[in-house]
Amino acid sequence: MKYSIGVDFGSLSGRAVLVNLQTGEEVATSVFEYPHAVMDEYIPDSSEKLPPDWALQHPQDYLDVLSHTIPDVLKKANVSADDVIGIGIDFTACTVLPVKKDGTPLCFLDEYKNNPHAYVKLWKHHAAQDEANKLNEIAANRGEEFLKRYGGKISSEWLFPKLWQILDEAPEIYEAMDKFVEAADWIIWQLTGEEKRNSCTAGYKAIWHKQKGYPDKEFFKALDPRLENVVEDKLSYDIYPIGTKAGEITEKAAKLTGLKAGTAVAIANVDAHVAVPAVGITEPGKMLMIMGTSTCHMLLGEKESMVPGMCGVVEDGIIPGFLGYEAGQSCVGDHFDWFVTNCVPKAYQDEAKAQGVNIHKYLREKAKKLKVGESGLVALDWWNGNRSVLVDADLTGVMVGMTLLTKPEEIYRALIEATAYGTRMIIETFRENGVPVNELYAAGGISQKDELMMQIYADVTNMEIKISASQQAPALGSAMFGAVAAGKERGGFETIQEAAKVMAKVKDYVYKPIPENVKVYNELYEEYKILHDYFGRGANDCLKRLKKIKARQSQ
Repeated sequence: MKYSIGVDFGSLSGRAVLVNLQTGEEVATSVFEYPHAVMDEYIPDSSEKLPPDWALQHPQDYLDVLSHTIPDVLKKANVSADDVIGIGIDFTACTVLPVKKDGTPLCFLDEYKNNPHAYVKLWKHHAAQDEANKLNEIAANRGEEFLKRYGGKISSEWLFPKLWQILDEAPEIYEAMDKFVEAADWIIWQLTGEEKRNSCTAGYKAIWHKQKGYPDKEFFKALDPRLENVVEDKLSYDIYPIGTKAGEITEKAAKLTGLKAGTAVAIANVDAHVAVPAVGITEPGKMLMIMGTSTCHMLLGEKESMVPGMCGVVEDGIIPGFLGYEAGQSCVGDHFDWFVTNCVPKAYQDEAKAQGVNIHKYLREKAKKLKVGESGLVALDWWNGNRSVLVDADLTGVMVGMTLLTKPEEIYRALIEATAYGTRMIIETFRENGVPVNELYAAGGISQKDELMMQIYADVTNMEIKISASQQAPALGSAMFGAVAAGKERGGFETIQEAAKVMAKVKDYVYKPIPENVKVYNELYEEYKILHDYFGRGANDCLKRLKKIKARQSQ
């Protein structure tokens, strides 16, 4: 038997899966929680609080994922490393870090370990919004055509705003770094000894185009004269397509992971994108929602259409031979966690404990008993900004319709519904701009455990929803690409389509819309749209004004 391994690096943990290439069975899984988690208040050994909207991570956590999970899955399955022919990895994106020319992260060095800018900037680091705003203004004034490929705006979550923030706030870190690299590509560097940047993150997060490359030097010079040669100085013009081989496990990486030196390593990928073939999507018209702390919406197309608010359209960005579209919501599971942490009364917590269930399940059971619209609430899903279709990290959450009789379960359900409305907004925007969405799939933790939420999504979108049969769809997708990197001659596959025929899987159960619920949700969605446009499209910028007052008074 031959096997491949996929390693998925998420926001709070990394997980590995070991997959049998003959049967497609996931024979072992291992999860490692990041010891440093998300650093949004302090960096290690520092008492100085981070400013608002920061989200950092420690790259040592990523190495620990490799050294813990890979030996663990081999041990659990009693499989020899000799029988593992390939490995693929995926990462949240845009998650980037400054490194020296040998790949050493600046935060590993004593002289920089106390500087927050020396650490990994996680995807949800939104403190570069000022740089993103300036970039978008300058690009629009110059008539830069690349803006259309990203829905009209470059997000503060992406590479160049984050890099420009370092230059603005810590020029000494900018000077000290030899490279600014996606964490996904940094992991491949650690495994193969070679820096090879993947086309997925370059295309979606770094304004790179397969035919046109990066924006020209004049654009970067217009942003800041110090950025004129940013691609040569801190990035690379060498971009490698997904679905290809990055290299092989080195002797050093073999000691770290327990894999055999010479094992094939796939070019890195993004967690959401790599999950698409894991549910068997290899053709246009089928949207996959990867639902967790945030949600990414992935879709294949046959032509390059310009869709307002999309995160990007990239040729070969998901599956070779197709245009890959991405949209997303910055806050999904995150705001349910915020609610139960901060807003649920002790009586509810105690009752959940007495019933032996976690508070989320307890609230879901109470929310399930509510009729659609019974609470009189509508919420906007912007607790962590808006990724699509407004592309504005400065937007914040809204809840309307509360009274003295409003119950926690009603608020909890309204938050779920808000995320469903946000997804419907994304689907309708794609359709209105010539990109069909005919089928809906879901993967990720929420899709596996939250039946209420999935039914609400089916009702709000009026679409059937198919669910990934894998608990770890991104890791499975990475394992598939690892098998393709190994190739047929080693026991793998020639193409990702061939791998999908054996390895991809969805559950037999399908969530179907309930007609009477659809009717009421259509009414509620109209109210959501009014609020969405009023607070999000400039009619009333009070959310941004409030945020500025907060920032001023927090100093």
